Amino acid sequence: MRKSILVITYLAAGIWAWTATSSSRITDTESSGPATKMKPYIETIPDTKTSFEMIPISGGTFIMGSPPTEIGRNEDEGPQHKVKILPFWMGKTEVRWEEYDWFAFSRKLPQAQRDDDLNNVAQPDAISRPTPPYSDETFGYGRGDLPAISIGHHAAMEYTRWLSSRTGKTYRLPTEAEWEYACRAGTKTAYHFGDDQSILGRYAWFKENSDSQPQKVGMKKMNPWGLHDMHGNVAEWVLDVYDKHFYKKFNLKITLLSPVLIPTNEKYPHPVRGGSWNDEPQIHRSAARRFSNDDWNMRDPQLPQSIWWHTEAIFVGFRVVRPFKEQENLRGLRSKVKKFDW
Repeated sequence: MRKSILVITYLAAGIWAWTATSSSRITDTESSGPATKMKPYIETIPDTKTSFEMIPISGGTFIMGSPPTEIGRNEDEGPQHKVKILPFWMGKTEVRWEEYDWFAFSRKLPQAQRDDDLNNVAQPDAISRPTPPYSDETFGYGRGDLPAISIGHHAAMEYTRWLSSRTGKTYRLPTEAEWEYACRAGTKTAYHFGDDQSILGRYAWFKENSDSQPQKVGMKKMNPWGLHDMHGNVAEWVLDVYDKHFYKKFNLKITLLSPVLIPTNEKYPHPVRGGSWNDEPQIHRSAARRFSNDDWNMRDPQLPQSIWWHTEAIFVGFRVVRPFKEQENLRGLRSKVKKFDW
Protein backbone atom coordinates (compact mmCIF):
# COMPACT_ATOMS: atom_id res chain seq x y z
CA MET A 1 0.00 0.00 0.00
CA ARG A 2 1.27 3.41 -0.90
CA LYS A 3 2.31 5.48 2.11
CA SER A 4 -0.17 8.21 3.04
CA ILE A 5 0.82 11.84 3.21
CA LEU A 6 -0.68 14.10 5.83
CA VAL A 7 -2.48 17.15 4.51
CA ILE A 8 -3.31 19.86 7.05
CA THR A 9 -5.61 22.83 6.68
CA TYR A 10 -6.86 25.13 9.40
CA LEU A 11 -10.37 26.48 9.66
CA ALA A 12 -11.66 29.32 11.81
CA ALA A 13 -13.18 26.81 14.24
CA GLY A 14 -9.94 24.90 14.75
CA ILE A 15 -7.77 22.29 13.08
CA TRP A 16 -8.90 19.96 10.35
CA ALA A 17 -6.48 17.20 9.40
CA TRP A 18 -6.83 14.28 7.03
CA THR A 19 -4.61 11.73 5.32
CA ALA A 20 -4.67 10.86 1.66
CA THR A 21 -2.49 9.54 -1.12
CA SER A 22 -0.74 12.21 -3.14
CA SER A 23 -3.41 12.16 -5.85
CA SER A 24 -6.73 11.53 -4.12
CA ARG A 25 -7.44 15.12 -3.10
CA ILE A 26 -6.13 16.91 -6.17
CA THR A 27 -8.36 17.91 -9.07
CA ASP A 28 -7.39 18.92 -12.59
CA THR A 29 -7.33 22.53 -13.70
CA GLU A 30 -7.31 23.70 -17.29
CA SER A 31 -3.82 22.26 -17.85
CA SER A 32 -3.28 18.89 -19.51
CA GLY A 33 -0.37 16.56 -20.03
CA PRO A 34 2.38 15.50 -17.61
CA ALA A 35 3.86 18.20 -15.39
CA THR A 36 7.31 17.40 -16.76
CA LYS A 37 6.22 19.06 -20.02
CA MET A 38 5.41 22.39 -18.39
CA LYS A 39 7.08 25.24 -20.25
CA PRO A 40 7.64 28.91 -19.54
CA TYR A 41 5.02 31.09 -21.20
CA ILE A 42 4.12 34.72 -21.64
CA GLU A 43 0.64 35.80 -20.60
CA THR A 44 -0.84 38.89 -22.23
CA ILE A 45 -3.73 40.46 -20.35
CA PRO A 46 -6.63 40.33 -22.83
CA ASP A 47 -7.42 43.54 -24.71
CA THR A 48 -4.11 45.07 -23.62
CA LYS A 49 -0.50 45.00 -24.72
CA THR A 50 0.67 44.25 -21.18
CA SER A 51 2.27 40.87 -20.59
CA PHE A 52 4.20 38.99 -17.95
CA GLU A 53 6.25 35.78 -17.92
CA MET A 54 5.43 32.63 -15.99
CA ILE A 55 8.14 30.14 -15.00
CA PRO A 56 7.39 26.41 -14.44
CA ILE A 57 8.28 25.10 -10.99
CA SER A 58 8.50 21.32 -10.87
CA GLY A 59 6.94 19.64 -7.87
CA GLY A 60 9.09 18.04 -5.22
CA THR A 61 9.90 17.69 -1.55
CA PHE A 62 11.90 20.11 0.58
CA ILE A 63 12.68 21.00 4.17
CA MET A 64 10.69 24.11 5.14
CA GLY A 65 11.89 26.48 7.84
CA SER A 66 15.36 27.20 9.18
CA PRO A 67 17.74 25.28 11.45
CA PRO A 68 18.38 26.66 14.96
CA THR A 69 21.95 27.52 13.94
CA GLU A 70 20.99 29.88 11.08
CA ILE A 71 22.12 33.47 11.67
CA GLY A 72 19.16 35.82 12.09
CA ARG A 73 16.68 33.00 12.68
CA ASN A 74 13.40 33.66 14.50
CA GLU A 75 11.43 31.16 16.56
CA ASP A 76 8.49 31.10 14.11
CA GLU A 77 10.74 29.51 11.46
CA GLY A 78 10.79 26.17 13.20
CA PRO A 79 10.79 23.37 13.73
CA GLN A 80 11.86 22.42 10.23
CA HIS A 81 9.47 20.04 8.53
CA LYS A 82 9.31 18.05 5.30
CA VAL A 83 6.82 19.30 2.70
CA LYS A 84 5.73 17.95 -0.68
CA ILE A 85 4.81 20.60 -3.25
CA LEU A 86 2.80 20.06 -6.43
CA PRO A 87 3.96 21.62 -9.73
CA PHE A 88 2.97 25.19 -10.54
CA TRP A 89 3.98 28.21 -12.58
CA MET A 90 5.19 31.34 -10.83
CA GLY A 91 5.58 34.91 -12.03
CA LYS A 92 9.16 35.54 -13.11
CA THR A 93 8.96 38.89 -11.32
CA GLU A 94 6.73 40.67 -8.89
CA VAL A 95 3.50 42.16 -10.29
CA ARG A 96 4.29 45.56 -11.82
CA TRP A 97 2.18 48.68 -11.81
CA GLU A 98 1.83 48.20 -15.57
CA GLU A 99 -0.15 45.03 -14.82
CA TYR A 100 -1.95 46.06 -11.65
CA ASP A 101 -3.23 49.35 -13.07
CA TRP A 102 -5.48 47.52 -15.53
CA PHE A 103 -7.30 46.06 -12.54
CA ALA A 104 -7.12 48.95 -10.09
CA PHE A 105 -8.15 51.74 -12.41
CA SER A 106 -11.00 50.67 -14.68
CA ARG A 107 -10.66 53.82 -16.78
CA LYS A 108 -7.75 52.06 -18.51
CA LEU A 109 -9.99 49.23 -19.70
CA PRO A 110 -11.81 49.21 -23.04
CA GLN A 111 -15.41 50.43 -22.70
CA ALA A 112 -16.80 46.95 -23.37
CA GLN A 113 -14.91 45.54 -20.40
CA ARG A 114 -15.99 48.39 -18.15
CA ASP A 115 -19.63 47.83 -19.14
CA ASP A 116 -19.25 44.10 -18.49
CA ASP A 117 -17.89 44.76 -14.99
CA LEU A 118 -20.76 47.13 -14.21
CA ASN A 119 -23.35 44.65 -15.46
CA ASN A 120 -21.93 41.91 -13.25
CA VAL A 121 -21.38 43.94 -10.09
CA ALA A 122 -24.54 42.57 -8.46
CA GLN A 123 -23.57 38.95 -9.07
CA PRO A 124 -22.63 37.00 -5.90
CA ASP A 125 -19.21 36.14 -7.32
CA ALA A 126 -18.56 39.60 -8.78
CA ILE A 127 -15.02 40.94 -8.64
CA SER A 128 -14.76 44.28 -6.90
CA ARG A 129 -12.17 46.94 -7.67
CA PRO A 130 -10.01 49.02 -5.34
CA THR A 131 -11.49 52.16 -3.87
CA PRO A 132 -9.53 55.37 -4.54
CA PRO A 133 -6.40 55.47 -2.36
CA TYR A 134 -6.16 58.07 0.41
CA SER A 135 -2.87 59.37 -1.01
CA ASP A 136 -0.56 58.70 -3.95
CA GLU A 137 -0.43 54.90 -4.04
CA THR A 138 3.04 54.97 -5.65
CA PHE A 139 4.42 57.34 -2.99
CA GLY A 140 6.19 59.23 -5.76
CA TYR A 141 8.35 56.31 -6.83
CA GLY A 142 6.67 55.87 -10.21
CA ARG A 143 4.73 53.21 -12.10
CA GLY A 144 5.48 51.14 -15.22
CA ASP A 145 8.02 48.37 -14.52
CA LEU A 146 8.26 49.17 -10.83
CA PRO A 147 6.56 46.66 -8.53
CA ALA A 148 3.07 47.56 -7.35
CA ILE A 149 3.34 48.58 -3.69
CA SER A 150 1.14 49.35 -0.68
CA ILE A 151 -1.28 46.66 -1.91
CA GLY A 152 -3.46 45.02 0.75
CA HIS A 153 -3.81 41.24 1.03
CA HIS A 154 -7.48 41.49 0.02
CA ALA A 155 -6.51 43.55 -3.03
CA ALA A 156 -3.87 41.04 -4.11
CA MET A 157 -6.38 38.19 -3.85
CA GLU A 158 -8.99 40.12 -5.85
CA TYR A 159 -6.39 40.94 -8.50
CA THR A 160 -5.68 37.24 -9.00
CA ARG A 161 -9.41 36.53 -9.32
CA TRP A 162 -9.73 39.31 -11.87
CA LEU A 163 -6.71 37.99 -13.79
CA SER A 164 -8.20 34.48 -13.73
CA SER A 165 -11.51 35.74 -15.09
CA ARG A 166 -9.79 37.66 -17.89
CA THR A 167 -7.44 34.88 -19.00
CA GLY A 168 -9.50 31.77 -18.29
CA LYS A 169 -6.60 30.31 -16.27
CA THR A 170 -6.36 29.80 -12.52
CA TYR A 171 -4.13 32.43 -10.93
CA ARG A 172 -3.74 33.03 -7.20
CA LEU A 173 -1.23 34.00 -4.54
CA PRO A 174 1.35 31.34 -3.65
CA THR A 175 0.91 29.51 -0.39
CA GLU A 176 3.65 30.15 2.13
CA ALA A 177 5.04 26.67 1.45
CA GLU A 178 5.00 27.17 -2.33
CA TRP A 179 6.75 30.52 -1.95
CA GLU A 180 9.60 29.15 0.17
CA TYR A 181 9.98 26.13 -2.11
CA ALA A 182 10.29 28.40 -5.15
CA CYS A 183 12.67 30.78 -3.39
CA ARG A 184 15.00 28.03 -2.20
CA ALA A 185 15.09 26.46 -5.66
CA GLY A 186 16.56 23.23 -4.32
CA THR A 187 18.95 24.88 -1.85
CA LYS A 188 19.14 24.45 1.93
CA THR A 189 21.13 27.59 2.73
CA ALA A 190 19.98 30.86 4.25
CA TYR A 191 19.62 32.41 0.79
CA HIS A 192 19.18 30.71 -2.57
CA PHE A 193 22.77 31.69 -3.41
CA GLY A 194 24.31 30.40 -0.16
CA ASP A 195 24.97 31.76 3.32
CA ASP A 196 27.25 34.69 2.48
CA GLN A 197 25.39 37.95 3.16
CA SER A 198 28.16 39.96 1.51
CA ILE A 199 26.95 38.97 -1.98
CA LEU A 200 23.26 39.67 -1.35
CA GLY A 201 23.50 42.81 -3.49
CA ARG A 202 24.05 40.72 -6.62
CA TYR A 203 20.60 39.19 -6.19
CA ALA A 204 18.54 41.67 -4.21
CA TRP A 205 17.61 45.28 -3.64
CA PHE A 206 17.86 45.83 0.09
CA LYS A 207 18.57 48.57 2.59
CA GLU A 208 22.22 49.07 1.63
CA ASN A 209 21.87 49.35 -2.15
CA SER A 210 18.28 50.40 -2.97
CA ASP A 211 18.64 54.19 -2.61
CA SER A 212 15.71 53.92 -0.18
CA GLN A 213 13.12 53.04 -2.81
CA PRO A 214 11.80 50.11 -4.86
CA GLN A 215 13.53 49.40 -8.16
CA LYS A 216 12.41 48.08 -11.55
CA VAL A 217 11.74 44.35 -11.44
CA GLY A 218 14.15 41.84 -12.93
CA MET A 219 17.32 43.91 -12.64
CA LYS A 220 19.18 41.57 -10.28
CA LYS A 221 20.47 38.03 -10.86
CA MET A 222 17.79 35.33 -10.86
CA ASN A 223 17.65 32.30 -8.59
CA PRO A 224 18.48 28.79 -9.92
CA TRP A 225 14.92 28.33 -11.18
CA GLY A 226 14.82 31.58 -13.14
CA LEU A 227 12.91 33.81 -10.72
CA HIS A 228 13.98 37.41 -10.11
CA ASP A 229 13.69 39.38 -6.85
CA MET A 230 12.72 36.48 -4.61
CA HIS A 231 15.07 38.19 -2.19
CA GLY A 232 14.42 41.91 -1.87
CA ASN A 233 12.81 44.73 -3.84
CA VAL A 234 9.36 44.27 -2.27
CA ALA A 235 8.24 41.79 0.35
CA GLU A 236 5.60 39.50 -1.14
CA TRP A 237 2.17 38.46 0.09
CA VAL A 238 1.44 34.77 0.39
CA LEU A 239 -2.03 33.26 0.62
CA ASP A 240 -1.96 32.04 4.23
CA VAL A 241 -2.99 33.51 7.53
CA TYR A 242 0.06 34.01 9.76
CA ASP A 243 0.44 31.85 12.88
CA LYS A 244 3.76 31.94 14.71
CA HIS A 245 3.06 28.44 16.08
CA PHE A 246 1.96 26.95 12.73
CA TYR A 247 5.04 24.79 12.23
CA LYS A 248 4.86 23.42 15.77
CA LYS A 249 1.46 21.84 15.06
CA PHE A 250 2.78 19.48 12.39
CA ASN A 251 3.59 15.80 12.84
CA LEU A 252 7.28 15.90 11.98
CA LYS A 253 7.34 12.18 11.20
CA ILE A 254 5.10 12.62 8.16
CA THR A 255 5.67 14.49 4.90
CA LEU A 256 3.09 17.26 4.58
CA LEU A 257 1.31 17.69 1.26
CA SER A 258 0.79 21.35 0.35
CA PRO A 259 0.07 22.75 3.84
CA VAL A 260 -1.81 26.04 3.95
CA LEU A 261 -3.46 28.11 6.66
CA ILE A 262 -6.54 29.24 4.75
CA PRO A 263 -7.51 32.95 4.99
CA THR A 264 -10.54 33.95 7.04
CA ASN A 265 -12.54 37.19 7.13
CA GLU A 266 -9.89 38.87 9.30
CA LYS A 267 -7.77 41.57 7.68
CA TYR A 268 -4.67 40.70 9.73
CA PRO A 269 -2.25 38.98 10.06
CA HIS A 270 -0.88 37.54 6.79
CA PRO A 271 2.75 36.67 6.07
CA VAL A 272 4.96 38.51 3.61
CA ARG A 273 8.12 36.85 2.38
CA GLY A 274 11.47 37.71 0.83
CA GLY A 275 12.33 41.04 2.46
CA SER A 276 12.23 44.43 0.76
CA TRP A 277 14.27 47.40 -0.42
CA ASN A 278 14.05 48.78 3.12
CA ASP A 279 15.13 45.68 5.06
CA GLU A 280 18.34 44.35 6.58
CA PRO A 281 19.89 41.19 5.04
CA GLN A 282 18.56 38.73 7.64
CA ILE A 283 14.96 39.62 6.68
CA HIS A 284 15.71 38.40 3.13
CA ARG A 285 16.52 34.82 4.13
CA SER A 286 14.48 32.10 2.40
CA ALA A 287 12.82 31.01 5.66
CA ALA A 288 12.29 34.47 7.18
CA ARG A 289 8.67 35.30 8.04
CA ARG A 290 7.13 38.72 8.58
CA PHE A 291 3.46 39.47 9.11
CA SER A 292 1.00 42.30 8.61
CA ASN A 293 -0.70 44.25 11.38
CA ASP A 294 -2.86 47.34 11.80
CA ASP A 295 0.20 49.62 12.04
CA TRP A 296 0.51 49.18 8.28
CA ASN A 297 -2.52 51.43 7.82
CA MET A 298 -1.92 53.83 10.67
CA ARG A 299 -2.32 57.06 8.68
CA ASP A 300 -5.46 56.07 6.79
CA PRO A 301 -8.18 58.43 8.16
CA GLN A 302 -11.05 56.45 6.63
CA LEU A 303 -13.43 54.52 8.89
CA PRO A 304 -13.35 51.66 8.35
CA GLN A 305 -9.82 51.81 7.05
CA SER A 306 -9.12 50.61 3.54
CA ILE A 307 -8.98 46.91 2.75
CA TRP A 308 -7.30 47.80 -0.56
CA TRP A 309 -4.34 50.06 0.24
CA HIS A 310 -1.76 50.43 3.02
CA THR A 311 -0.38 53.81 4.03
CA GLU A 312 2.72 52.45 5.81
CA ALA A 313 3.44 49.17 3.98
CA ILE A 314 5.11 50.78 0.98
CA PHE A 315 7.57 47.88 1.00
CA VAL A 316 4.93 45.22 0.21
CA GLY A 317 3.93 43.80 -3.18
CA PHE A 318 3.15 40.33 -4.55
CA ARG A 319 3.59 37.87 -7.39
CA VAL A 320 1.19 35.30 -8.83
CA VAL A 321 1.22 31.55 -9.29
CA ARG A 322 -0.81 29.22 -11.49
CA PRO A 323 -1.21 25.66 -10.16
CA PHE A 324 -0.76 22.78 -12.56
CA LYS A 325 -3.27 20.78 -10.53
CA GLU A 326 -5.14 22.69 -7.86
CA GLN A 327 -5.64 21.24 -4.39
CA GLU A 328 -9.31 20.87 -3.52
CA ASN A 329 -9.29 23.15 -0.48
CA LEU A 330 -8.13 26.09 -2.63
CA ARG A 331 -10.53 25.68 -5.53
CA GLY A 332 -12.66 28.80 -5.89
CA LEU A 333 -11.02 30.45 -2.90
CA ARG A 334 -11.63 34.19 -2.63
CA SER A 335 -11.02 36.87 -0.05
CA LYS A 336 -13.65 36.92 2.70
CA VAL A 337 -12.65 40.35 3.97
CA LYS A 338 -15.42 42.92 3.57
CA LYS A 339 -14.47 45.67 5.96
CA PHE A 340 -12.39 46.16 9.06
CA ASP A 341 -13.63 47.96 12.16
CA TRP A 342 -11.32 49.29 14.85
